Amino acid sequence: VQLQASGGGLVQAGGSLRLSCAASGRTLSTYALGWFRQAPGKEREFVAAITWIGGSTYADSVKGRLTISKDNAKNTVYLQMNSLKPEDTAVYYCAVWGGSKYDYWGQGTLVTVSS
Repeated sequence: VQLQASGGGLVQAGGSLRLSCAASGRTLSTYALGWFRQAPGKEREFVAAITWIGGSTYADSVKGRLTISKDNAKNTVYLQMNSLKPEDTAVYYCAVWGGSKYDYWGQGTLVTVSS
């Protein structure tokens, strides 16, 4: 499966962005999907995940501001990012859960939040 992430960019603090991750080679409707991020000089961290039936979970740092969703018809997962903070600056990656770990990863999209 190939994942293509997009939607990153430069935004001021308090602003919004919507990230998209389009998949090819596999139907995502029966898989759990996740978003992760890696800030400069830091390890990659979990941001949000959505199960194949639509249940979601979030890192405490993003609860109430970021929302994960998916469109099975478009084979795409989204991350709506509101009330962005400078500490949200990172490369964001989407991933597909393979049963025991995230097996497939997108190439990442850079989000920069200016203060």
